[in-house]
Amino acid sequence: MKILVGMILSACAASLAAAATCDSLAGVKLPDTSITVAQAVPAGMFTPPYGGPIDKMPAFCRVAGVITPTADSYIRFEAWMPASDWNGKFLGVGNGGFAGSIGFGSMGGNLKRGYATAGTDTGHEADAEDASWAFHHPEKVADFGYRALHLTTLNAKSLIQAFYGQGAEHSYFDSCSDGGREALMEAQRFPADYDGILAGAPANFWTHLLAAGLDISKSIYSDPAGYIPSIKFPAISAAVLAACDAQDGVKDGIVNDPSRCHFDPASMLCQGQDSRTCLTAPQVASLKKLYAGGRNSKGAAIFPGYAPGAEEGRGGWVPWIIGNGPGGSNGSVYMENYFRYMVFADPVWNALTANVDVALQTADEKTAHALNAVETDLHAFQARDGKLILYHGWNDPAISPANTIDYYNGVLHAMGRESAEGFVRLYMVPGMQHCIGGPGPSWFGQLGTTTAKGPEHGMYDALEQWVEKGQAPGPIVATQYADDNPAKAVKMTRPLCPYPQIAVYKGSGDTSDSASFECRIVPNN
Repeated sequence: MKILVGMILSACAASLAAAATCDSLAGVKLPDTSITVAQAVPAGMFTPPYGGPIDKMPAFCRVAGVITPTADSYIRFEAWMPASDWNGKFLGVGNGGFAGSIGFGSMGGNLKRGYATAGTDTGHEADAEDASWAFHHPEKVADFGYRALHLTTLNAKSLIQAFYGQGAEHSYFDSCSDGGREALMEAQRFPADYDGILAGAPANFWTHLLAAGLDISKSIYSDPAGYIPSIKFPAISAAVLAACDAQDGVKDGIVNDPSRCHFDPASMLCQGQDSRTCLTAPQVASLKKLYAGGRNSKGAAIFPGYAPGAEEGRGGWVPWIIGNGPGGSNGSVYMENYFRYMVFADPVWNALTANVDVALQTADEKTAHALNAVETDLHAFQARDGKLILYHGWNDPAISPANTIDYYNGVLHAMGRESAEGFVRLYMVPGMQHCIGGPGPSWFGQLGTTTAKGPEHGMYDALEQWVEKGQAPGPIVATQYADDNPAKAVKMTRPLCPYPQIAVYKGSGDTSDSASFECRIVPNN
């Protein structure tokens, strides 16, 4: 009888704890945190502070607040929890660029899938390319680099516990670009935060990525004769595809494995008058530089170069690397703002007159600790049975895909191949540009996207299966939709293979169907 009464009392206590109202969370005490909003939001249309309204939202508890771990910190965060039908899990949201906003759209998508979710602006409000907020604010750089996301994660977990009367059964993180850097920072520095991490196109070697961008900018912008105008990129792309598209036995506008493509830019050298279909000698040198990557004054590599295969297109090299005129690319803006406001504290710092060696050394000295996530010893994350999946588009024009391969190989070296393969996977995505999009299938369950063959074939779902059931992921099915719109027709599906395997056509069957391919190790001749 005593045991029965005890069980009933325990059940009642749990029920009361779970029945905590959303409004009562305003009184939850969290370290260095002020709760500014704690409100029950009804189902339907919800309009967050910015980013536009989100339709078809379930009823949820919204908590917003500010975290101030230092006198110069002001980290905004929000945590959203389903009012009913919670799946028992927490899914964190990352950032892009220099952050500066909370990913409300991603949070809404997570909520609709039954997750409790949270996001942060990482300590400042600004556009993603703007780093002026970092000028003489090293603590804000630290908040952006690692502190804000970790503290937001801790707060979200505490709020979930308070609201439901129980903690999340599993915690996950899914993000790309700077969010991929954040993901690796979590695995390396805060291994207890997440059970499963999906890290896309990580900007984890931040100081070297942008120092290499400086070297490349000086190479292609210092001499106007070496600048490659945007009108030449259709011809460049066509020449690369002519040289390498059919290497995998399927001519489909995708270079399946750019590491096997040995396209020589000199093959496009103009034989007569300069035109949009050829390259001058200085332009040939610039294109070779882009493929080779950034180097210091002694010729040592700073950061790897870009892969051939998807140079044109709306997400290709023109917006990211070349711009519509010298110095007008996204990459140039990121590089200049980083060195002006985070490294040298000099708003008129000039990339064209800068010394690459000095810039790299200063960047490492001042910001590597806050921004770089390059530690390859992940024993602490592995010890708590954490799982990490990395992915990168082979044709990413923002962050070289070879950097992620280097990091993955570094983990294998640091931990031993057999040990590392028990908790880490890498997938390289043919034809994908930055995080999503490009000529290849690039929808595969990352960032809440859908795959045509069902969620069980998606990468995020594979991560959950690995964490919760111990089922290691194999091939993942990627989908290409017409106009990159999942509401439109499916144009192609293709398997993504655990690196270093690649998808190989079986020799028969529809080349637009993933079932016609298999994953194999193919020697690189």
